[in-house]
Amino acid sequence: MPNCSRGTLILCLAALLASAAAQAQQAQFLDSFTWSSSGAAEFGGFSGLELAPDGESFFAMSDSGMLATGALIRENGKIVGVSEAQLNQLMRQNGNPLTGFAADAEGLALAKDGRLYVSFEGFHRVAFLAPQSYVTRHIPRDPAFETQQRNSSFEALALDPQGRPITLPERSGAWERPFPVFRLEGNTWSQPYTLRRDGKYLPVGADTGPDDRLYLLERHFTGIAFTSRVRSFAFTPTGLVDERLVLQTPAGRHDNLEGISVWQDEDGRIRLTMISDDNFNFFQRTQFVEYALEP
Repeated sequence: MPNCSRGTLILCLAALLASAAAQAQQAQFLDSFTWSSSGAAEFGGFSGLELAPDGESFFAMSDSGMLATGALIRENGKIVGVSEAQLNQLMRQNGNPLTGFAADAEGLALAKDGRLYVSFEGFHRVAFLAPQSYVTRHIPRDPAFETQQRNSSFEALALDPQGRPITLPERSGAWERPFPVFRLEGNTWSQPYTLRRDGKYLPVGADTGPDDRLYLLERHFTGIAFTSRVRSFAFTPTGLVDERLVLQTPAGRHDNLEGISVWQDEDGRIRLTMISDDNFNFFQRTQFVEYALEP
């Protein structure tokens, strides 16, 4: 408790109550929209998502190495359609398309200069795309990347408030072991902090919001359906602190949510826009799902 004098005790108690209320704040469901294609075989498997600040233009990353671009059509703030959608295959620097093991792209992060960072969990790495380019540019790997589990590495990718890419693996290697968080500065990776692992929920997406908090999307497959949640954290020089659970859904409420973009709407609300990975299965769906935190 803060060091309060008798004269300021009421103000201190009010501040503590306000802080507790903020930490207990839960995101409110806004809408869900199912996005379908006209039968394109490449459509689906979306695991990464980035929206423009206006909440309309978007990038979506497929785990087959396809980058989708388009715009969300909204009516009264709710998503009712997708326009100008295009799919483009990520390319190697020699001009050949990324395929197979090397094409398993998962996370996506959009820099202020238009550069897109992409994380992969097949061949564990992070690459970047120059603005309006689909050619993956090399970023040196850290030796610790070699020890990541197959098909369980860098699904979550974001930029910290200083614009530095941060990523963490989907699995930490043990129930009680925290997730290592890697950060890129220049061409060098470090592991400045960890995140607490909580039960069976696994990180699949991340984004830094306009409030400079890290929002971590996690999911758990019950064997029948998916349950999702979002935790948020404050950045400090020594770690990620002030953990808040802002969203947790019952199993089956949504499909396999894997990508998240956090932005602020015209009413000042923090919006969590998420996309589901249908795993290219006919019985799953590609959904845009939105929640909001009141200011």
